[in-house]
Amino acid sequence: MAKGYSAELVGVIDGTKVPDLKADGRVYGARLRAYQATFDMASSTVKKVVADTNVIAQIPANEKVVAILMLASVTMGASATIAVGTASTPAKYRAAATFTTANVPTPTMLSSAGDDAPLSAEEEIIFTVGTADLPGAGILQFWVITTGR
Repeated sequence: MAKGYSAELVGVIDGTKVPDLKADGRVYGARLRAYQATFDMASSTVKKVVADTNVIAQIPANEKVVAILMLASVTMGASATIAVGTASTPAKYRAAATFTTANVPTPTMLSSAGDDAPLSAEEEIIFTVGTADLPGAGILQFWVITTGR
């Protein structure tokens, strides 16, 4: 029976390189880090109007974003959308979409970002409000999970 290997293990344990390469510790056998962001929608520090952005986390260089979770105590509205990304790529991690499920942790990572290399420079992750304003009450939380360093 044939055996395949993930991209992270080619040359490491598959016998194609002599001597074997070492696995990139930022992505294989790496420790996880979590960056939590809590937004109280009743607070004036949370920007809720269409096109507003809010900072979720500052991720250091050489870390790799592997997952982002969202959790809200209330629905964020039937027509308000939330995109997760950076200032230059607002939908890098989550395309603009409604978030209408309360009290259920929801993964928001796009597969297109999941296979990115570790960050070459610090990255500020934001969420952008679109289509309609967010509600004025409730709690919205994010956890950005990374590996590396």
